[in-house]
Amino acid sequence: MGIDLSVIWFVIIVFATLMYIVMDGFDLGIGILFPLIRDGEDRDVMVNSVAPVWDGNETWLVMGGAGLFGAFPLAYAVIADALTIPLTIMLAGLIFRGVAFEFRFKATPAHRPFWDKSFIFGSIVATFAQGVVVGAVLNGFEVTGRRFSGGALDWLTAFNLFCGLGLTIAYALLGATWMVMKSGGALQETMRHRAKQLLLALLVTIGVISLWTPLTHQGIADRWFSLPNIFFFLPVPLLVLLFSFWQWRSLNNHAHHTLPFILTLGLVFLGFSGLGISIWPNIIPPSISLWDAASPPQSQGFMLVGALLIIPLILVYTAWSYYVFRGKVQPGEGYH
Repeated sequence: MGIDLSVIWFVIIVFATLMYIVMDGFDLGIGILFPLIRDGEDRDVMVNSVAPVWDGNETWLVMGGAGLFGAFPLAYAVIADALTIPLTIMLAGLIFRGVAFEFRFKATPAHRPFWDKSFIFGSIVATFAQGVVVGAVLNGFEVTGRRFSGGALDWLTAFNLFCGLGLTIAYALLGATWMVMKSGGALQETMRHRAKQLLLALLVTIGVISLWTPLTHQGIADRWFSLPNIFFFLPVPLLVLLFSFWQWRSLNNHAHHTLPFILTLGLVFLGFSGLGISIWPNIIPPSISLWDAASPPQSQGFMLVGALLIIPLILVYTAWSYYVFRGKVQPGEGYH
């Protein structure tokens, strides 16, 4: 049996996407949480907790996009055409967030509030746009032949906008539990409280999406609720409930600093798994599989050599940077 390069590249793209969601999720979550924190020193601690690592997180976004372009050009073309507006909004939000991140440290006290608001705006806009993209992919695209044949505003639906809200809540929870791990004192207590609120909101969001998708897509309903599939996939919702209960207890236990963040990562992974189960093996729902959208094996093989060299290097320098800047962030220390 030969090696299925399409499946290998699908795994690489999914891995890069998940790494981006995890790593850029908590620092976007910091920006989303900014309006809830008024104290300037606490805001500095929040930003300093991600300052050494935030600008390397987009590496995974670039890798996922480049991999999709090279390994599945049909999927790239359809998604880029169908989602031009939300993808452009997302990139603009990321740029705005990045500029504000750097400038707030160099601004005079009189200008600091402007850059704080810009940081909040860029973080929320980028996150919401990413959620809309996720919802649109789950909903599927209208394709005729090998081209997107829908309208420029097909992505503007109630479900997709709700997914934007859901991802905003998920990133905020990542940010809150990150701060539980990286801060102490009153700021940590505030983040524990906010994390519990966000956990409940996230559970409601997951429940709504879990009901909304099978009710509107018969294929997804058949995938989850037919026999024997229901027994294979039942662990996913059960683990969501288990992790959520464990998360609630860890947030109430002041001895746990790292566990809440780890459990949030688990919830994100389970949500991402549910998305994968719903659309597999289609890379362009509802009917174009990853093999239909794949580039020639020669192209995929050539790219794979480079990916196998680059990915370990990215993982090593990422792990090293997080190791070097481990531990709590103290007020008055950090990025300037």
